[in-house]
Amino acid sequence: MKYTTITPAIFISRPNRFIARVNLDGEELAVHVKNTGRCKELLIPGCKVLLEKAANPERKTPYDLVAVEYDGCFINIDSQAPNAVVREWLLKSGEYDLVKPEYKFGDSRIDFYMEKAGEKFLMEVKGCTLFKDGVGYFPDAPTERGAKHLRELAGAIKEGYKTAVAFVIQGEGINEVRPNEETDPEFTAAFHEAVAAGVKVIFYTCRVTEDEIEIIGLGPKSTI
Repeated sequence: MKYTTITPAIFISRPNRFIARVNLDGEELAVHVKNTGRCKELLIPGCKVLLEKAANPERKTPYDLVAVEYDGCFINIDSQAPNAVVREWLLKSGEYDLVKPEYKFGDSRIDFYMEKAGEKFLMEVKGCTLFKDGVGYFPDAPTERGAKHLRELAGAIKEGYKTAVAFVIQGEGINEVRPNEETDPEFTAAFHEAVAAGVKVIFYTCRVTEDEIEIIGLGPKSTI
């Protein structure tokens, strides 16, 4: 996934989860944050951030904040990027006969439905941007929706689906993601229940640059 117009800026503050204030070439302006998570470990006043020019020139926020520099590396925080790069990866791999995003299942839309040799697959995708001591943690804010999807994946196994939760690691140097029990005990419980039920876990490692994020492989602890 490649961005077309990336501009560096300096982060000032985040008055709410949708808006950040940045310094761009000496001018302070409001930009849209493409991530509703907390990102408090990343969005620190004075840090370098990367902005993408909005497609609509009439929009009140002329840029989207899509990445931040941390410890000399870039971490992509665009919440739309994980699904986009997984779709690219699945289509490029040629492993499946059919890849269908946003699949209606039960009371939810699961990120991907796939078919291969008559078998049916469901995959839910989660983006990970919280890293501690060489390990990724998800989520960085409570997510009832995330726990619900894990339980639906576990239930789908009884209906003949092969299911997986895929964590897209949106920074380099990390190849494993663990549930963030301190932040979201419900998601953590649902994760362990899902794994016990047979839901596979995939860790997608990525290459992240100023204007691109790309899946480059699977972490060694992936169970698929």
